Amino acid sequence: MGALQGIRVLDLTRVLAGPWCGQVLADLGAEVIKVERPKKGDDTRAWGPPWMKDNTGQNTQEAAYYQSTNRNKLSVAIDISTPEGQELVRKLTKESDVLIENYKAGSLKKYGLDYQTLAEINPQLIYCSITGFGQTGPRAQEPGYDFIIQGMGGLMSVTGERDDLPGGGPQKLGIAFSDITTGLYAAIAIQAAIIDRYTSGLGQYIDMALLDVQIATLANQGMNYLASDQIPVRYGNAHANIVPYQVFQASDRDFIIACGNDSQFINLCTAIDRSDLARDPRFKRNADRIAHREQIISELAHHFKTKKADEWVRKIHAAHVPVGLINDLKQAFEEPQVRERNMLIKMEHPQRDELTIVGSPIKMSRTPVEYKLAPPTLGQHTKTVLGRFLSSDELQKLSQQGVIE
Repeated sequence: MGALQGIRVLDLTRVLAGPWCGQVLADLGAEVIKVERPKKGDDTRAWGPPWMKDNTGQNTQEAAYYQSTNRNKLSVAIDISTPEGQELVRKLTKESDVLIENYKAGSLKKYGLDYQTLAEINPQLIYCSITGFGQTGPRAQEPGYDFIIQGMGGLMSVTGERDDLPGGGPQKLGIAFSDITTGLYAAIAIQAAIIDRYTSGLGQYIDMALLDVQIATLANQGMNYLASDQIPVRYGNAHANIVPYQVFQASDRDFIIACGNDSQFINLCTAIDRSDLARDPRFKRNADRIAHREQIISELAHHFKTKKADEWVRKIHAAHVPVGLINDLKQAFEEPQVRERNMLIKMEHPQRDELTIVGSPIKMSRTPVEYKLAPPTLGQHTKTVLGRFLSSDELQKLSQQGVIE
């Protein structure tokens, strides 16, 4: 039994930030009902290739992107632009604990699906809106996209190779960072609101914005600026506050050293037969190494090219200094540690007997994550869910009208 067993979530979101939040709650045991548009569904259903293959090896119309963020959910296809569809959502809301939506600020009010309206129906409802810029401010009405937010929120100014090096310039992350982190923060806020409701007896409104989250997750880089008034610059694969803490090139491939303190630096130098570097007054303390970053990195970079990466990793790992190879996704998924931690899960899908998905990183001793439902096909659970309060004749009529699928 999951930790959120008994909590029902109405998920009106699409693409990534909202669905990611819903998937976290579903993994923790909540019943998550994903409301999608008939015929088309979530936008990401069409974001292929790649597509899931069926048992015969043929492509289905189930996009891998959609499947990455919608497991353990029930898919109900409702056209919320129709009065009948809106009434169905209101009926579902009466029996729900949480509603998540990521429509443009204020746009659900015209459907009677805004917080003020639904809170009158269900005062205990926790209603979470996820937008690019939030419900207030001069840009509240603008759509928000992860790429734009990474740029506006400062992340791309500290990501990428240094401007004075080949290939230098701003870079976005290889994943939609602000989308995913906003989904995680939203899940945290929702669970906090659930706990509060146990004492207050009331729900509340949660206003989550991608830009807010991006600013918040600047972390040490944000405080570096506020403390010094110096605008941080790009360091590529190096660290702004720690040296050596970056990628190095061996004779065959790249590897990473994350030398977090002065004692680790001494151990590193001993392990690689360069104890002279640890004795050099320019490199004794981390602050010294930052002041002489170019010199120490040049010494190490030249030395590391003399042997293969596996040999360096073995030597440095034995000295208890954080070190590792750079894996592609195939190599990452084949890592024994990843396998041992059950980060690849097999699930049965309506179109495939065994679908491999990435598992949840949450490990709980008494209420573990359960994998009950593969990412659903569009409208897979419409009749099951709506059949709780509609007759078969009513369902058939709504289906014929195109309100549900």
